[in-house]
Amino acid sequence: MKTPQRHNLTHQLTHDLGIAVVNGKYPIGQGMPSEAELCVEYDVSRSSTREAVKMLSAKGLISSRPKQGIRVLPESRWNMFDTDVLTWILSSKPSLSLLKEFTQVRFAIEPEAAALAAQNATAEQLAQIEHALTRMEDADNGLDDPLEADIEFHTCILNASGNRFFAQLSDFIGTALRVSIRYTNKIKGVPGADVQKHADIFNTIKSRDTDAAREAVSTILIEALALIESKL
Repeated sequence: MKTPQRHNLTHQLTHDLGIAVVNGKYPIGQGMPSEAELCVEYDVSRSSTREAVKMLSAKGLISSRPKQGIRVLPESRWNMFDTDVLTWILSSKPSLSLLKEFTQVRFAIEPEAAALAAQNATAEQLAQIEHALTRMEDADNGLDDPLEADIEFHTCILNASGNRFFAQLSDFIGTALRVSIRYTNKIKGVPGADVQKHADIFNTIKSRDTDAAREAVSTILIEALALIESKL
């Protein structure tokens, strides 16, 4: 049975190695230290090291094979939808090109999710979106966290879409929004998002207007993409 201490050590080592990989400490295509060497370098047990290597292998960052050792895989193999991998990349080397790609992914997901929410949202889900909007309004007055309120608003819409695939992207979208919102707000010179435009999104969903909901979300994404591209 895995003890809490062992679990924490494994999690910490997975995090530390993940950061090291995305930072380029261990170059892509080249060998990493062996499990025994990692035990010494990070001062952890062999079992914790073995589990951390398995976790990073499952995330597509490394491969570990007998007689070949541990190797860093090409970025094309990394699971970018894994929230750990995305967090490590965004916290270590966030780039404008990556933020642009993420915003393009949002274009493919969020306008349609909003249109589906206009069709499918339950009364409870509408209340959750409205609650997030109220938090955004409070944040404008210094009474809440503008970043957390904004993230909650967008993830509530994904969950209200009635599409299980969209709903399961909530963690991915939320993780990346944590960086991209900070960046676009910094460019605009404001602490939080445009509450009125988010209120427009909510009202179109509440009124069951699918086309208007799709357009309202597209509008804020077009602005975000334009801001990022202006700095490329």
